[in-house]
Amino acid sequence: MSFLAQSVRQMLRHVPTRSLLTAGAMRPLSISPVIGQQNKPATESVDISAISKDQQKECLSICERINRQVQKSEQGRLFAVVHLCGKQFKVTPGDIILVEGYWPPTIGDEISLDKVLLAGARDFTLVGRPILEPGLISVKATVVEKTLSHTKTHFRKKRRKQYMRINFQRSPHTMVRINSIELARPVDGNGEEEPSSRSLF
Repeated sequence: MSFLAQSVRQMLRHVPTRSLLTAGAMRPLSISPVIGQQNKPATESVDISAISKDQQKECLSICERINRQVQKSEQGRLFAVVHLCGKQFKVTPGDIILVEGYWPPTIGDEISLDKVLLAGARDFTLVGRPILEPGLISVKATVVEKTLSHTKTHFRKKRRKQYMRINFQRSPHTMVRINSIELARPVDGNGEEEPSSRSLF
């Protein structure tokens, strides 16, 4: 017991000298602050209300420019990133995307893709958090074809056991054509949904 107590005492004696050694070994130009530094720079006060007003004005001017471009049809070709069956697809009008796995819609069904993560054109991009407001972007698509994938071979064998199995697998695929991507309503600068469009479910 006395040996353990002596070793603990020796360790406690050496701790302050180690901290002093590490404090003196730090360079004055290092990123981390010096432990014994007394001179702290005075923090400048920043007017947050002025910054927020400037940001609001800038946001409103950007939204006005976007709305003007859309009204005059000068925005160019729109693109969108949609969330579909657990995957994300970057699409433009006329694209054909392949959805893997079982999906209920049948051939010829016209569908609307509501989970739009991002939409944009040549001069602007609207980013959702995580998705854009419902009703802001309308992405219309049509189911073109429902097929099966190529045949995948699953081969199992155990040596010297007369065991061999071959299984073939084909998973269902759905081809979807993107018909149109449109801004359904003007972009507003406040970033909050209108009370009428909110839902509780």
